[in-house]
Amino acid sequence: MSKTTEQVRQSLAKRYRAEKRFRAFGIASIAFGLLALLLLFTDIIGKGHTAFFEHYIQMEVTFDADTLGIDDATNQDQLNFANYDGVIRNALRERFPQVQSRGQKRELYSLISTGAGYPLRDMLASHPALLGQTRTLWLLADDDVDQYFKADRQGREDSRLTPEQKAWLTSLDDNGQVKKEFNASFFTSGDSREPELAGIWGAVCGSFFTMLVTLLLSFPIGVAAAIYLEEFAPRNRFTDFIEVNINNLAAVPSIIFGLLGLAIFIGLFGMPRSVPLVGGIVLTLMTLPTIIISSRAAIKAVPPSIREAAMGLGASPMQVVLHHVMPLAMPGMLTGAIIGMAQALGETAPLLMIGMVAFIVDVPAGPVDPATVLPVQIYLWADSPEQSFVALTSAAIMVLLAFLIAMNTLAVFLRKRLERRW
Repeated sequence: MSKTTEQVRQSLAKRYRAEKRFRAFGIASIAFGLLALLLLFTDIIGKGHTAFFEHYIQMEVTFDADTLGIDDATNQDQLNFANYDGVIRNALRERFPQVQSRGQKRELYSLISTGAGYPLRDMLASHPALLGQTRTLWLLADDDVDQYFKADRQGREDSRLTPEQKAWLTSLDDNGQVKKEFNASFFTSGDSREPELAGIWGAVCGSFFTMLVTLLLSFPIGVAAAIYLEEFAPRNRFTDFIEVNINNLAAVPSIIFGLLGLAIFIGLFGMPRSVPLVGGIVLTLMTLPTIIISSRAAIKAVPPSIREAAMGLGASPMQVVLHHVMPLAMPGMLTGAIIGMAQALGETAPLLMIGMVAFIVDVPAGPVDPATVLPVQIYLWADSPEQSFVALTSAAIMVLLAFLIAMNTLAVFLRKRLERRW
């Protein structure tokens, strides 16, 4: 008896040790995953937080009519084609009169962004009386200047600025003529070849229209398909074949849907490239399996007693579904739809195949206007050679992650808020 008891104790001790090792491995795996996620977020935030700020340089700008080439400040055509770069260069030469050679002047002019003239045009259009007057203005700095002030200025070997440019900037900074402000244009502007002018608003609008088309198509079609397959479809080989293919489509690589959209919607139907309408249709095909599967699971979770009670009171099969089953299954359907939309929001490969990788400056006004989306915008910026685009890429990733986290949080909230327990 004692020998048997000892064997049982040894067996239990061995089992407990195995259980502790399993728990330790599980905790270590979770800790490793959290550490990797922390390192990823730290790297993205560390590189991207500087993109939310930009530097300006103070200058005494004279709106000289001869330099601008205009004589009527109320004439919109003259304002659009005026030489604003000329008055900015005049201001730089007045600030640094010692600069004489052509090469030094070229270096001096490059301190100010090529887009600094647009605010001058807007000011002159709003206040025509400024023509011929001098104003103290803050002009947007070039991206190389912005990078120089954002990073440690001591011993930067990778700076593209010359020693003369650094000396001029030091003089401006010592006199309080350099300031850092929030980069509002990052959230209000479209894409640009110049990093200091580039923004994500065009990509955000493109993502919005693309997701709108995807939602309007995928949710009703997916829910209708789930209801038919779960409540009305006969159980035969044909429906089994459909169910197997729906499950298989959920695992198909997203680029395959892009090739399908390229061949069918663009090649066969002749729809335009790089528009949210085509992108939304392609993403609808990709998200339909996810919505159908989650909707069917939500319908299955409704107790059969609900259906039996409704039919016992004389309700038709359609009334049972529309008045009783769907309201109870809707939280699960919405959760699946939001998760599918979040997956579609982060997709890049299918949109690259239908041409949404084009360089689009204008902000789209509708689903048929040329546009890009946030993931593709990130891809474009990551491939740009300028150092400033590294920060813009990380900042755009932060915005995209914020959208994805918000959508998944909404899905969890809806599930907790609307679910019913039986």
